[in-house]
Amino acid sequence: MDGVDLDAFSALLTDEGQSLLASLRDYDPAAELATATRLRREHDAGLVAAALTQARLRQRAAVKFGEDAYRMYFTPDGVEQSTRASVARHRAERFAALGVRRLADLCCGIGGDAVPLARAGVEVLAVDRSPLTCAVVRANAQALGLAGLIEVRCADVTEIAADGYDAVFVDPARRGGRGRIFDPEAYSPPLSWAVAAARKAPLAALKVAPGIPHEAVPEDAEAEWVSDHGDVKEAVLWFGTAPGTRRATLLPSGATLPAAGLPDPQVRPVGRWLYEPDGAVIRAHMVADVAARVGGGLIDPTIAYVTSDERHTTPYATAYEITDVLPFGLKRLKALLREREVGVLTVKKRGSAVEPEEVRRRVKPQGPHAATVFLTRVAGAPSMLLGSPAGASGPARA
Repeated sequence: MDGVDLDAFSALLTDEGQSLLASLRDYDPAAELATATRLRREHDAGLVAAALTQARLRQRAAVKFGEDAYRMYFTPDGVEQSTRASVARHRAERFAALGVRRLADLCCGIGGDAVPLARAGVEVLAVDRSPLTCAVVRANAQALGLAGLIEVRCADVTEIAADGYDAVFVDPARRGGRGRIFDPEAYSPPLSWAVAAARKAPLAALKVAPGIPHEAVPEDAEAEWVSDHGDVKEAVLWFGTAPGTRRATLLPSGATLPAAGLPDPQVRPVGRWLYEPDGAVIRAHMVADVAARVGGGLIDPTIAYVTSDERHTTPYATAYEITDVLPFGLKRLKALLREREVGVLTVKKRGSAVEPEEVRRRVKPQGPHAATVFLTRVAGAPSMLLGSPAGASGPARA
């Protein structure tokens, strides 16, 4: 933990450690050297180092955990790998709605999933093999008033019998010494072990990377891709729910779309409206479901943009009104933006190697209007689509 061992972490839980942490809630990491020098005049150097590390981790964790982060405890890996609170809450609420009252959380990390499960009224057995991580989970349960619902066990998850629990949740480690792990069998524990453990339980969920190949999804699992504010966060393999189905779930709305098994949409000319499917929809291979909802087709067989002639409202895609469709060319785009007096330009790309920063640097937008340009392919040809989000005031049509 950035040089903090179990003894140093335990010191943070003393009255002195708690007071020191409270004083560092809003400290400026840029002034850490001066802060550390000042604090070492009054406190043990090891305790100061542990407190500063924890203060930094709490500030980083606030993005995922909100205000809870300033009452919780973290490890560097725990901040990096733990589930965002909104996503964990969605999963906990689904478990609770399925009737789960006792759950074994295997590979529990710092408790990012155990906490919302306990808040949903589920008794949790939280298992991790790291003594330091287990101490952090216990501290988090205590700090959030959930110690009565979270039992922490320090053990190898492969040696844990989950008999008697209503459900199992497994979040294998997907990072190693060289960074992110893409091979599911290189997870710790391997995906095959997690699947075998899931099949022994009445209900189970396995958290996996959102880029998991569809062919790696077991036939008896329901695969759910989850996004939060349009950012794809994870995929989950559910056992005991809807075998063989796919689903895209969007947070914070909670809108969830099961795949209808539709064929690929037809390619058609660009219409007045362009729809950008949510990332969870794309990862779930459900662009066809969006196209069916908006009565549209694809602009290119390899590009996940849907177009139609009419405006439709759907939570699963963002709609843009398209004013111009042009062959790719930055000089042409610069002239068009000058003509439309566009000064605020949003650049989106799909199927294009050109970087948005390079586009903005080259076209130098100036003017009172805002617009969005899509750098993409239309029926195989590099193209530019200019428009604005539905309901936004964009540049006037020519």
